[in-house]
Amino acid sequence: MNCRSFHDGESDGLIALKSLDLNAVHSFGDLVRAMGSTAFGGRNVGRALEVLQGMARDEECLRVLTVSGAMTVAKQGGIFASLIERGVIDAVVATGALMAHGLSESVGCAHYAVPEGVDDEKLFEMGYNRIYDTVEMESNLNYLAEIVSSVLSDHEPEDGAWSSARFCRALGKEFAKQDMGKGIVRSAWENNVPIFIPAFTDSELGLDVATWAMRKSLGNAQNNDAIFDVVPNYNPFLDLQEYARLVRNKKKLGIFTIGGGVPRNWAQQVAPYFDITSHRLDITLPEPRFHYGVRICPEPVHWGGLSGCTYTEGVSWGKFVPPSAGGQFAEVYADATVVLPLLVKALFEDLDRK
Repeated sequence: MNCRSFHDGESDGLIALKSLDLNAVHSFGDLVRAMGSTAFGGRNVGRALEVLQGMARDEECLRVLTVSGAMTVAKQGGIFASLIERGVIDAVVATGALMAHGLSESVGCAHYAVPEGVDDEKLFEMGYNRIYDTVEMESNLNYLAEIVSSVLSDHEPEDGAWSSARFCRALGKEFAKQDMGKGIVRSAWENNVPIFIPAFTDSELGLDVATWAMRKSLGNAQNNDAIFDVVPNYNPFLDLQEYARLVRNKKKLGIFTIGGGVPRNWAQQVAPYFDITSHRLDITLPEPRFHYGVRICPEPVHWGGLSGCTYTEGVSWGKFVPPSAGGQFAEVYADATVVLPLLVKALFEDLDRK
C-alpha cells in the first residue's frame, strides 16, 4: 500500500530557491544575497551575510573575531584591520604565528610566492620558510625580533607582568607612534580592541620574548647551562581574566571564526568558565552564551576536531544559544581566502548604506 502523499512546497511554507541572475547583480551585496537563494556552499555564504549583519548591528553584543591558519601570509590581514576600524569587532583571538606574519608585513617586509622547481631543502638553505604556496623570509623574522626586543625593553607592563593582550597593546602603541604600516595590531590599539594569543609560546613572538629574556638576564656571554632556566615574566591567566571581564559586561556574544583550533576553543570556553566558576565557588554569575556565530573553515565535522565541529555541538557544552531559542549561526565549508573578501565586502556595503 502506497502511503505517500504529494505536498505542495509553497503551501507547506518552504522557501523557494531562485536562479542566480547575474544581470540583476550590481554589487557584492547583491551577489551574496542572490547566492543565499541558491544551494550548497553558495546558500551558506548568503546565510553568513545575514548573521554577520545582525551581529554587526547588535549594540548589546560583544563581537569576537577568532583566526587561525596563515591568513596574514595569505594577505587577508587588511580585511581584519578594516573590521576592527569599522567597529564590527570588539576583541581578537588569534594564533601567534598569524600575528607575527602580520607584523612582518606591517613593518614593510614582503611575502613571496614559492619559486617553481625549488625543493624544501633548498628553500631552507636560502632562508625561505614555506607556508603552502608562500614563503616568509627568515630575515623578516629576525628583523621582527629586533622590534619585539625594543618594545619589551622600552615598555613596562602593568603590575610588572606581561600577557599576550598587554604585549599586543605595547606593540600597537609603538607602531602607531612610529607610524608603521596598517595592520591588525596597530588598528586594534587605535580602536581599543584587545588581542589575545592563547598559545603564545607556539609562535615566533613567543620565541622572541623568550630569547629577549635570556639576553636580559644573562647578557651576550651566554651560559649554555643556564639559558633555559630563564623564564620571562609572562602570565597567561591575565588574558583569561581580562577576556572574562569583557564578556561579563555584555548581554550577548557573537563569534566570527576563520579556521578553528586554539583561538576558537579559547574564545568559546568562556561560557563554561562562567558556569563552572558559579558552581564550584557557589556564587551567582551571568550565564554567557554566543547568540551569533559565523564560521569559515573547510574542515569536515567527521574528523572529530574542534576546527570542524558545528555550533550546535557547542550547545551541548553550554557555549551557544540553541537555534530554537534564537541562536543565529552560519557555517561555510570553504577556503577563507575565497569567501572572506566577498563576504566582508558585502557586509561593508550594507553598513555604508545604513
